[in-house]
Amino acid sequence: MKILVVDDEAPARAYLADLVGRLGAPYQVVGAVADGEAAVARCEQEEVDVVLMDIRMPGMNGIEAARRLAALDPPPAVIFTTAYAEHALPAFEANGAGYLLKPIREEKLREALERVVRPTRPLVDREVAGPWITARFRGNIERIPFSTVHYFRADSKYVMVRHDGGEALIEASLKALERRFGERLLRIHRNALVRPERVKGLVRRLDGRTEVAFDGIDDRLEASRRHLPAVRRMLREGGG
Repeated sequence: MKILVVDDEAPARAYLADLVGRLGAPYQVVGAVADGEAAVARCEQEEVDVVLMDIRMPGMNGIEAARRLAALDPPPAVIFTTAYAEHALPAFEANGAGYLLKPIREEKLREALERVVRPTRPLVDREVAGPWITARFRGNIERIPFSTVHYFRADSKYVMVRHDGGEALIEASLKALERRFGERLLRIHRNALVRPERVKGLVRRLDGRTEVAFDGIDDRLEASRRHLPAVRRMLREGGG
């Protein structure tokens, strides 16, 4: 996997190159440049699988460079490396394949690279088509295709999203999710929303409560009396 390091600070470039070197095969640094324009030029001249890209750089910043790189055939995957979490949304909108917050640790970099399964294909082709969710996972920020989501459950100040790859925390409220996704989500409890396509059926507990069961996972969530009729109606109509 050929990797290009892009950062306007020489120590940061050296640090990232050293981290990749510690990971060893199949990862290989093929170059290190100081700005977005140089990154685009390098990728136009030679094959690069992954670009480790800073965002705040003089001249062409990382976001604009990622948009330019997305137009290449085939485009490299871009993993953003930055000290600023507030850039996550524009980074993912620019087809970023990952987002690492500085200081970057070796294990975090390995995880991000391992998620880039086929780096020579556009991100939109690697994911299931559809909208996505921005989430925090093990201290980093990632995006989760909505089509892989089973349910959302409110927990304290965060909302937990259960998806095919496991669990992650998001800062959006359940009400905000309802506004965004509309009928693609069904409320089953004041603290839970589910994707109807992932609901397998209802399970009656010994204490009289009713739980929602899902396809592909063992999780069960309680359906409140208030929302139970809507769940049953959805199942009768074939929505689950």
